[in-house]
Amino acid sequence: MPSDAGHAPFLLLSIRAEDAAADDEYAAMMRFAGLDTSGMQRIRLTHQSMGQIDLAEWSGIVLGGGPYNVTDAIDAKSETQRRVESELLELIGRIVDRDFPFLGCCYGVGTLGSVVGATIDRLYPEPVGALTVTLTEQGRRDPLFADLPDVFDAFGGHKEGASALPSGLDCLAFSADCPVQAFRVGDNVYATQFHPELDEDGLCTRIDVYKDYGYFAPDSAESLKEAARQRSIDHPPTILRRFSERYARPV
Repeated sequence: MPSDAGHAPFLLLSIRAEDAAADDEYAAMMRFAGLDTSGMQRIRLTHQSMGQIDLAEWSGIVLGGGPYNVTDAIDAKSETQRRVESELLELIGRIVDRDFPFLGCCYGVGTLGSVVGATIDRLYPEPVGALTVTLTEQGRRDPLFADLPDVFDAFGGHKEGASALPSGLDCLAFSADCPVQAFRVGDNVYATQFHPELDEDGLCTRIDVYKDYGYFAPDSAESLKEAARQRSIDHPPTILRRFSERYARPV
């Protein structure tokens, strides 16, 4: 999809304070969605308030992942994290009410899940690296996931997740160690626990950036990068491409 063909842009909301990780995430999101900087704009919430987002100005909103967890103890949350979460939860509430196109990657499970009443906890963490995702029956029928194999590999790594979804919500995918790898609210609001924007190079960048953030022992960074290089991660970016193609809105 050409990003300058008269479509409203998509908006990436970033919670990554570190330039290397934030810029790599933005580049990957654009590359896999088939967009450029005019087709996908970015707000770095760690650097500025999002302000009042008028959903009518956008084709859809993507929320990237990062070191925040909604289940972090309130006294352990920085002033910036508390502000970011307050802004995000208000916005996601409006997104759910309007069934507006939204894709939350990793941190999206915690934020979207909190808004819709999912059980968000730390019962099912996964280590940084490759994992195997299996689609549910609903996932195989879903417009964003239908082109993917029933079982595929993805990159992930998280401390919190959804251990249960409210009745009426579609769980789209799971993994051996995490019961909710993706879910949908309404017709157009999505969250994935794995990272659809991550390839081998992107994962290695994040390992370098976040090696002291408690996801893994710092001295295991090089072995994690080597393990990542042994896996072929081809299918998750399809989700970003389908999201941009499905929801691009003419202006």
